[in-house]
Amino acid sequence: MTDRMRWLALFVLCLGDLMIVLDSTIVNVALPSIRADLGFSQTSLAWVVNAYLLTFGGFLLLGGRLGDLFGHRRLFLAGISLFTVASLACGLANSQRLLEGARAVQGLGGAVVSAVAFSLIMFLFTEPADRAKAMGVFGFVMAGGGSIGVLLGGVLTNWLDWHWIFLVNLPIGVAVIALSLRLLPSEHVAPENRRVDVAGAVTVTAALMLAVYAVVNGNHNGWTSGQTLGLLGGAVVLLALFLTIESRIESPLVPLGLFRLRSVATANIVGVLWAAAMFAWFFISALYLQLVLGYSPLKVGLAFLPANVIMGAFSLGLSAKIVMRFGIKRPLATGLLVAAVGLVLFARAPVGGSFVTDVLPSMILLGIGAGMAFNPMLLAAMSEVAPEESGLASGVVNTAFMMGGALGLAVLASLAASRTDSLVSSGHGHLSALNGGYHVALLVGAAFALAAATVGAVFLRSGAPEEAPALAAEAH
Repeated sequence: MTDRMRWLALFVLCLGDLMIVLDSTIVNVALPSIRADLGFSQTSLAWVVNAYLLTFGGFLLLGGRLGDLFGHRRLFLAGISLFTVASLACGLANSQRLLEGARAVQGLGGAVVSAVAFSLIMFLFTEPADRAKAMGVFGFVMAGGGSIGVLLGGVLTNWLDWHWIFLVNLPIGVAVIALSLRLLPSEHVAPENRRVDVAGAVTVTAALMLAVYAVVNGNHNGWTSGQTLGLLGGAVVLLALFLTIESRIESPLVPLGLFRLRSVATANIVGVLWAAAMFAWFFISALYLQLVLGYSPLKVGLAFLPANVIMGAFSLGLSAKIVMRFGIKRPLATGLLVAAVGLVLFARAPVGGSFVTDVLPSMILLGIGAGMAFNPMLLAAMSEVAPEESGLASGVVNTAFMMGGALGLAVLASLAASRTDSLVSSGHGHLSALNGGYHVALLVGAAFALAAATVGAVFLRSGAPEEAPALAAEAH
């Protein structure tokens, strides 16, 4: 393959993964419009996000394993095709169940694409300098995707309607498929062990889906009701079954021995807590801006832009410089602490809030905190593993991040709804009650971020700053 073809192939991979990143943020701005159009309740609305996150996180590791077995190019094409068809179904959805089901299929396709894109880049670029440059480009696209998603979601929802946040994927998906067939390498050497841990992927995904379903419906059904306790009990049983499977089979989806490494275990706990806080920020603040302050979808997109630009700047190199200067532990803990302060500030935003005084400071702090903490979290997950296991360690912490986001969002949406109902019952006005619910959710999200900062500060080894460049190069 010529040098020009390799860089064109990188462009295709970036474009494909950009679709996946877009769909994790583009939907947040459109949530109030989707809620009004399809009749979602405040708590069930979380499933528009959670259906995607659960299948994405649940099948991220399995997608990578299938790529190893059957070819990364083949799996990339299958994932993009599945994602594109599911996007069409989302765009045409006229019921809650259809949208939720299509979002789940989107998550499955997205998991496969994300899992194999990194492996394809590693195959295309073998020289260290070229590989570092390629991963820098890939990282820039992924970081910028969040900003583009929020803004694009606002533009499409404001000027057209929410259906177009999904339909916009169709021409991109078709172009990526056509270009992939021409540009991506098809060489593949299958490993000797071709076993796939389907049982592990199914049990852990089912366990988390039962748990989230129980939490989302806890307020409505009652937290001590037979249904809620039965679902939570079923989730615990399935999780125990997953751990049993992983401990006994020859080729587990998640080798449990990996968690004996202190940095890996710590990074995964931090990832779960931080994701719960971050997804609450995107979900709750978007609802506050639209339903309490009355922002249009476009204004919501613009309101998120400062935070996303700051996160993009950190991912482009600022975070790496901080890690090289101070190591992993201090930037991680400091970034999470800054984010916690940002969430606390957001939790004091009043009904008649001003963007400059009540929204912008929080967005800036959250952008700085997230930008500072995310790369150190991934580096911590890989700092003690062998080089040949760095991809697995990265995949495990990304899975924990997605699952933490899904479960945390379910808990916080339920807390917000419960507080809102309580305030309405005690005579508060509609907007005041809504805002009171959002305040509780944001404060609990801040507690999650603070807990993540504490875990990182207490349990991570300091690590010499001079070790960071090698880790950063390995991660990117």
